[in-house]
Amino acid sequence: MNKEKDFGQGSVSANILRLAIPMTLAQLINVLYNVVDRIYIGHIPHTSTQALTGIGLTLPVITIITAFANLFGMGGAPLFSMARGADEPERAERIMGNSFAMLLASGALLAVFCYLFKHPLLYLFGASDVTYPYANAYISIYLLGTLFVMVSLGMNNFINAQGFGVTGMLTVSIGALLNLVLDPLFIFVFHMGVRGPATATILSQCVSCIWVLHFLTGEKAIIKLTRKQLHLNFSLIREISALGLSGFVMSITNSSVQIMCNATLQRYGGDLYVGIMTVINSVREIITMPVMGITSGAQPIMSFNYGAKKYGRVKSAISFTAISCIVFTLVMWAFLFFFPHVFIQMFNSDPKLLKEGVPAMHLYFFGIFMMALQFAGQSTFVALGKSRQAVFFSLFRKVIIVIPLTLWLPTIASLGTDGVFLAEPVSNFIGGTACFVTMLLTVWRTLDKRK
Repeated sequence: MNKEKDFGQGSVSANILRLAIPMTLAQLINVLYNVVDRIYIGHIPHTSTQALTGIGLTLPVITIITAFANLFGMGGAPLFSMARGADEPERAERIMGNSFAMLLASGALLAVFCYLFKHPLLYLFGASDVTYPYANAYISIYLLGTLFVMVSLGMNNFINAQGFGVTGMLTVSIGALLNLVLDPLFIFVFHMGVRGPATATILSQCVSCIWVLHFLTGEKAIIKLTRKQLHLNFSLIREISALGLSGFVMSITNSSVQIMCNATLQRYGGDLYVGIMTVINSVREIITMPVMGITSGAQPIMSFNYGAKKYGRVKSAISFTAISCIVFTLVMWAFLFFFPHVFIQMFNSDPKLLKEGVPAMHLYFFGIFMMALQFAGQSTFVALGKSRQAVFFSLFRKVIIVIPLTLWLPTIASLGTDGVFLAEPVSNFIGGTACFVTMLLTVWRTLDKRK
């Protein structure tokens, strides 16, 4: 095995950083795909606020597409890493091939379903007669690139899992930078309105998709994607799906929360507050993506060493991941508390949106460092193949805590829209603590006994 890609050797923290730094940069750059769209749309003359709100209504659909990419991409990658750690290259190859086949099949079905039912779905997500035309124009084009999104997001996990963190970063960087260039061209030069950024996004994702497939089928890949391994093995698909179910559920529940928040905000505050939530969701993406980069960089290290029975190194990886995520989110909380207007003005300069958006951000992001505990615990469960625990805590934080609170808190003491924004920090404190403590009491103790 290539020593540079052998995660069982050398410093654990160095191995994590070697993967996490480019993956963190990749995650930050990945934000540009949708966030840059919202930045440009939020500054379209005369219709910026309505257009921004309309785009915000499409986020649940985009999140659902991401969920299916996570199901087979993030589900297959840890199994792939374990197979590599156990020196089983043929099994690793089969895992990657089956993941790819399922990404293609689910992506095609998803695109057709969402396109056929986009009208009722968008109104369910909180659209009004004013904002629906913008949402419809954007998502109609975006759905054409569903397969590109699925393959580039899902299969990039297998590049990172082989230790090619820089290449994985380039997958995202190439597409994101192209999107950054095409967005203003299509919006302000060709005057395509919200159709411009949607077109730019699918073209950019197409390029990223080609890059991923070129690498995984090329000579540089340690384990290659081959046509003969695309034949579906349902036993293997069950394993992949079981492990990917955590990331899938997390994304689906995020989508459900977005739907519930938008619908409740539409009821208590109207289009303005749906627009504020769009900005908040965008800022949250900026914050969570680096955290996901760190946890994603740690997962192959944990999985490899767990497969190689080097349990002390697994513990070191868990500790480093948790501390890094907590420190980062503490720093970001400080920025959000003192400079919320800077983040809002990135997306929209409407004075009314700024006035109402600042207190909303203070509420929503209170104690966001507790979210780091959820991510650290969750990624550990996934990396070690503990699918049931990972799925449970995904459901616990969002379905059991956030959704009921989103519906209930606005009715308490006339909180209204404030109640919607308060649901998130409450869930972070309860869900983050429960997930991390459970991981310490179960996984950590088991690793101690296996030394």
